[in-house]
Amino acid sequence: MDTLASLEAIFRPQSVAVIGASTAPGKLGHDILANLKNGGFAGPLYPINPKADEILGLPVSKAITDTPAPPELAVVVIPAKIVTPTLEQCAAAGVKAAIVITGGFAEAGEEGERLQDEMAQVILRTGLRVIGPNCQGVNNPHHRMCASWPLITTRGKIAFASQSGTVGAAFMDLAAAEGLGVSAFVSLGNRVDVDEAEVIQYFNADPHTQVIALYLEGVKRPTYFLDALTEASKPIVILKAGRTVQGSKAAESHTKSLAGADAIYEALFQKYRVYRADTLEDLFDYAKALAYLPKPRGRRLMISTSSGGAAILAIDEAERHGLEVPAPSPAVRDRLREMLPAHCAVGNPVDLTGDAISAPALYRQVMDETARDFDYQVVIFGDPIPEAAAQVKTGAPELVIFLGGAEVEQEERQKLYAAGVPVFPTPERGIKALAQFFRFEPAPALRLEPAAPPPSGLRLLSAAEAAVMITKAGIPAAAAPLAADAEAAVNLAQQFGYPVALKVASPDLPHKTDAGGVHLYLMDDEEVRQAYQEIMASVRLREREARVEGVTVSPMAKPGGQELILGTVTDPQYGPTLMFGMGGIYTELYRDVAFCLLPAYEEDFDRLIRSIRGYPLLTGYRGQPKRDLGALKQAMKILANFAQAHPELDQVELNPLLLYDRGLFVVDVRIFSRLTA
Repeated sequence: MDTLASLEAIFRPQSVAVIGASTAPGKLGHDILANLKNGGFAGPLYPINPKADEILGLPVSKAITDTPAPPELAVVVIPAKIVTPTLEQCAAAGVKAAIVITGGFAEAGEEGERLQDEMAQVILRTGLRVIGPNCQGVNNPHHRMCASWPLITTRGKIAFASQSGTVGAAFMDLAAAEGLGVSAFVSLGNRVDVDEAEVIQYFNADPHTQVIALYLEGVKRPTYFLDALTEASKPIVILKAGRTVQGSKAAESHTKSLAGADAIYEALFQKYRVYRADTLEDLFDYAKALAYLPKPRGRRLMISTSSGGAAILAIDEAERHGLEVPAPSPAVRDRLREMLPAHCAVGNPVDLTGDAISAPALYRQVMDETARDFDYQVVIFGDPIPEAAAQVKTGAPELVIFLGGAEVEQEERQKLYAAGVPVFPTPERGIKALAQFFRFEPAPALRLEPAAPPPSGLRLLSAAEAAVMITKAGIPAAAAPLAADAEAAVNLAQQFGYPVALKVASPDLPHKTDAGGVHLYLMDDEEVRQAYQEIMASVRLREREARVEGVTVSPMAKPGGQELILGTVTDPQYGPTLMFGMGGIYTELYRDVAFCLLPAYEEDFDRLIRSIRGYPLLTGYRGQPKRDLGALKQAMKILANFAQAHPELDQVELNPLLLYDRGLFVVDVRIFSRLTA
């Protein structure tokens, strides 16, 4: 059987019977018939009810065999026990497909499972195509066929399939509220026959559909599902429920389908380029963006706003998703200053302030002036902006965010919807949706910010001085005396005993490794001399302007310690704060750090240690040695007291701090002081 052709009787039937049509408004058998009629279905409608003669002005047939002509589609809203024999009658009468709204099948227990198994046998024997049971029906606005609820007639670009009727209705409500509609909606229910794989294939061939969205709790036929994803040429957005163990159990009891391991689905969606949504809002937003926004040519965003706060939220979200908000060029900035009121902030964002309420055309001027240098315009109407809709071009690379506009916002939104322009209610939702266009592109190269020199007004203490201060406080740290030349370095190494480490001493190079300024495990005098020369040459080659005082010489720490970072930073508002996390060269890469305000107590230290993702590495994970958490908490307490006792110190960083099964040792200490002399 041709799957796509067989589904035509479901999505584009020439005639429809409603079996169980009711004379009582509010009952599904009445409301579905009303939606078919009021939605403008062009073909014959046949209400089926043995006890009525006329419903909604339509003549009623007593049974499916009594209709003037065999309907292509039957919508079934009758008690579960008589559904299967009724479907047999439908097939015998020439009906090609059925939508079984009725519940009480596999989702309802052992008896329901038996009834659904009987239904499956009838389908297999007759070839009848069936949606459901236990579903909310089908709506195809492009065919004016709403065998579902609510009645939505707006013809859109998104096809939505759902394994939950309620989730389906919620999605349809969102689409209706924004005037977007759908190209089609299908509630799959228990999927006794038609499943998610078939509707993906059908919608992929549908000329009215640009994006396919699905709510899934499980997959009925994995092989066919993968085939459908492989063949799909249109974007597919999926909200997969049952991500947690408990949620997975709930999904199985809801649809009686195997929910599957979430990590497998994550890999599957990545492989087949499925846009995975985490929430119903994400599902709607992603589908809306992919269907109605033009694809960006690049990641550079220009933000025009009447609300500085909303723009900050947009910038934060953009950075989280690898989008860029660069400053305009000096020439563009000069032109913007000439055209805008003097008090408007000119940069990225351009903050038009409340002036935009009385002069909304300022938005258009900014967008036109910056269009050449940026890939996408982010337009934030953060106030009641009259004529906002007139500032936006349909089909242009412009992301519209409207919030805080009260009645004016509602009026302008409707104008934008009518023009086919999607609108997002918050900066976060809009930017996150726009970022989906880059979801499967290589991520921008990770750019760690270059190490900055000490902030103005701060002095970086010498490594020797910093190590002495921390050691005196009670935390063991490697001594780091300064050697101004190679022979001085050799003398210090001999005093410590080999092996030793050499590190460049420079207030301008806080990240010594990046400049080639660190040599470890030096075993004799000649290795120290050679390391000194190599450090000097490497630093001069890479950082010619850096001030270099020589090298520090330290004994090598005992191997086997877990590298951590422990430190304090003084917040200008809240004072000293304790920082803890995974350390060494991975500190900035993984950013697995946490903070707590001082003063802190035993329970605060415990909470801080447990809060990092790497905490299991400290507790004997998978055969690793258990680390001395008692010594770590003691070091935290000492450092917290040290910071409060030295208000002149702005930052203290112990990185790496090596935590052993017994004790700890600090390899490197950096301290910034507010005292410049």
